[in-house]
Amino acid sequence: MPQVLSKAVGYVDWQGVIRSAINNPSRFLGNAVICYFAAWYTIRLCRSLAVQGVVGTVKYIFRGASGFLVRQMRFMPGTGGIIDKEVQKTIKSIEESMKVPIPNDVPHNTIPDQGVSDQVILEQMERRRNAGEVDWEDGMISGVVYHGGKDMVELTNKAYAMFNVSNPLHPEVFPGLRKMEAEIVQMVLDLYNGPPGSCGTTTSGGTESIIMAVRAHVVWARNHRGIRSPNIVFPVTAHAAFDKAAEYFNIEAIRVPVDPKTQKVDINAVKRCVNMDTCLIVGSAVTYPHGVADDIEALAQIAKKYKTGLHVDCCLGSFVIPFLEEAGYPAPAFDFRVDGVTSISCDTHKYGFAPKGSSVVMYRSAELRHCQYYTITDWPGGIYASPSIAGSRPGSLIAGCWAALMKMGKDGYLKSCRDIVGCRIKIQEVIEKMPELYVIGDPCTSVVSFGAHEPHNIFSIMDAMKSRGWHLSPLQFPECVHLACTLLTVPVADKFAKDIRDSVDEVKANPEKFAKGSAAIYGTAVAIPDRTIVSDICNGFIDSLYAV
Repeated sequence: MPQVLSKAVGYVDWQGVIRSAINNPSRFLGNAVICYFAAWYTIRLCRSLAVQGVVGTVKYIFRGASGFLVRQMRFMPGTGGIIDKEVQKTIKSIEESMKVPIPNDVPHNTIPDQGVSDQVILEQMERRRNAGEVDWEDGMISGVVYHGGKDMVELTNKAYAMFNVSNPLHPEVFPGLRKMEAEIVQMVLDLYNGPPGSCGTTTSGGTESIIMAVRAHVVWARNHRGIRSPNIVFPVTAHAAFDKAAEYFNIEAIRVPVDPKTQKVDINAVKRCVNMDTCLIVGSAVTYPHGVADDIEALAQIAKKYKTGLHVDCCLGSFVIPFLEEAGYPAPAFDFRVDGVTSISCDTHKYGFAPKGSSVVMYRSAELRHCQYYTITDWPGGIYASPSIAGSRPGSLIAGCWAALMKMGKDGYLKSCRDIVGCRIKIQEVIEKMPELYVIGDPCTSVVSFGAHEPHNIFSIMDAMKSRGWHLSPLQFPECVHLACTLLTVPVADKFAKDIRDSVDEVKANPEKFAKGSAAIYGTAVAIPDRTIVSDICNGFIDSLYAV
């Protein structure tokens, strides 16, 4: 290739180019701009062909063109106003849905002029705690609350109280807290077969663990490989936190398709996408949408070949996937035993049953963990150093996590793995026997995702399930729903089997009954080619969270 480029450059009449630029600068500049955009679009087209193939590229171009036309319509007199009016109408309906009535509730938009008594405060908090129609304790909700039992809640509440004012930013003041945090990291490393020299830190959740892992690899690639324009390569099914990290750090995100049948990352597409600026490859064990484990061993081979990092996102697999083999279920390769894996994220606040706001990010070496840290040595306030994004952190969360790990023990987690995965398998088998439905991919832990064959609409079925008390999670690309089983789901697995059958029969008998519900909302959202419209609605949703 360099020889071909050298010959091509040699054939250019550079004197003619210079004369043209001097004699007709506007024309020269116009041609240069055209060439630049032509080259830019050609590179994008070649990359899309390499990653998505011809069919995928055609869909990409069509969707991009459709999105461009819709965006232009938003600036046109008449049509733009109609579109924006519909967007605002949708946002308004979202705001109204957030206003859940709370009996005898008193609004507080300013700090009270005088302090309120403990009794009044606790009474109002109790009313607000019981607000809403969703009863998560009945086990008919997908994920959300990863409940370890009432005894666990009582224990972690006591741990909260004991360390309520503690802050790990000051280990000299709270040495016992420092020790508990260090032990949490070591316990999780042991679970994931960390080799000698492996290490990690706690974080506030899976998103921060992922963001920290991306930062560490970006810094390592800059320091050790001289990469100044890094990119990360990850499946489209990887957690959105990888996109978030790429935007935060202004690095290129290369999204790779998955096999439409297995929903595992397309290994050949990864090979085509990795280049000398790649600082990190990503695999999931398991994915949030479909509960599928990517081929980590194949990704590790690519990572070793290109001398780049490989992060395995086990935030959802957490304390289930490490116990699969011992529980008697098929277990994929996922941890540090795979040569080439450089970092792993694991959420202790999911199936570890720790209080919300707790996760661990692990590294194969201390050198890589150092790239996560932030230090400043010439600040007038003193030398400042922190392991993750936060400075001050709630020690109560660390205490609650430590207490949960100690209470459960490996035997407790092994039992919960058997119960939860057994529940998922039971529900999956029910779905697979129904001709109207089909399971997405090959789930291996707690999540089962399923869609509906034509002419049935999966979101109508979701609404029919909601009328029976079930709250499933809607997904897109492809359109489907999923259920993340927890210990609370285990006792109601038989009820799910009956309700899903009754829901499908109800939608078949009366397809128009739920046509204007989620089927219309999510079906429209998926079909909108201009994703900025969906983003505007998302912004409106977030705004509504802060409406008083």
